[in-house]
Amino acid sequence: MTSTTTTAATATRAEYCVIACAEAWRDNGEVLASPMGTVPAIGARLAKRTFSPDLLLTDGEATLVGLDGTPEGWLPYRQHLAMVTGGRRHVMMGASQIDRFGNQNISCIGDWQQPSRQLLGVRGAPVNTLNNPTSYWVPKHSTRVFVDKVDMVSGVGYDSAAAAGPSATRYHRIPRVVTNLGVLDFDTPDHSMRLAALHPGVTAAQVQEATDFALNIPEDVPYTREPTPEELRLIREVIDPEGLRDREVRP
Repeated sequence: MTSTTTTAATATRAEYCVIACAEAWRDNGEVLASPMGTVPAIGARLAKRTFSPDLLLTDGEATLVGLDGTPEGWLPYRQHLAMVTGGRRHVMMGASQIDRFGNQNISCIGDWQQPSRQLLGVRGAPVNTLNNPTSYWVPKHSTRVFVDKVDMVSGVGYDSAAAAGPSATRYHRIPRVVTNLGVLDFDTPDHSMRLAALHPGVTAAQVQEATDFALNIPEDVPYTREPTPEELRLIREVIDPEGLRDREVRP
């Protein structure tokens, strides 16, 4: 039998990230999981195979997919919108910038009138964040991403939602931000970002150094839970046998 010590010794940083992403959908029930990125997609499929069997998985467009990624059904756009606007979807998006209250930017760097860099554009970020739970995945935690104030609000943070009023806060929730260093959340009185967990081998000081604002850091920060032997088998042999996770998060 594989011991916890052996499992901890053999799990990679990417696999801890997969576990942290999968945990975002724990106890979500029958919702549409919309992971954006390789590691979140592996995490969603792992969650459905293990502790969240009621999850619906999508290819990101108009198709519901099975555990192996093959199409299983058509998701009409009108039904997709009903899930979005009723809080029945949990998205995990990326972020070019994110600030202490969870405002996210994927649109541009610099002043909007004349940005130094044009990015994806606002896309569906406002609709996602105002209408259903939205988590974030950042494969490289750095001060360029974790900024004191985003250059443009694409995804709505807690302070922006509160300023807009009850219509913006009804379904607004940011359960977690997963990075290559750990997990962050907004479980504080003012909804400012908190260090919720560290991946094994990472210190709180390293996370703070890679963040351009002061994090809420509890006295005792737990570590991301260990993957079980069965979860490691599923990740390595069934869900991601090609090891794509290690391209997104280097060992």
